[in-house]
Amino acid sequence: MRLLLTSDTHLPVRAKLLPDQLLAELPRADVVFHAGDWVDEATLDLFTRHSRRLVGVYGNNDGPGLRARLPEVARADLGGLRFGVIHETGPAQGRETRCAARFPDLDILVFGHSHIPWDTTAATGLRLLNPGSPTDRRRQPHHTYLTATVADGTLTEVNLHRLPPR
Repeated sequence: MRLLLTSDTHLPVRAKLLPDQLLAELPRADVVFHAGDWVDEATLDLFTRHSRRLVGVYGNNDGPGLRARLPEVARADLGGLRFGVIHETGPAQGRETRCAARFPDLDILVFGHSHIPWDTTAATGLRLLNPGSPTDRRRQPHHTYLTATVADGTLTEVNLHRLPPR
């Protein structure tokens, strides 16, 4: 099962359009995760139209329309793994411990907010993944997103994709 993970698209505030490379990935993925800060409903509609299955949440920059359509926390059981998605997880310091305590029933937690790619594993085995942002790199050198594969109850081929400068 092929996964696409993204977050913090911030359209049309931080960019006018999604990068072509990310758009091309949408229909290729069996499941698309978006960890919030869509900013406009048109972006949610685009993801919904082009994704086989979308698992998304709202972020702190998402208004009432998006909050009415998306949860704060989403969950999905995929190929024997328990996924969760949330926008904010708090400061980097202590993140693994905090998230492991809050989500003891998950195997993988996808999150956003910081725009900083992240891939760590808590002492409990919870894997934390932040795909960064495909449109607003902030202090990062690249705009990014993640792809991964679920096979035989295992998350494999977790790849950070760096997008060309815009």
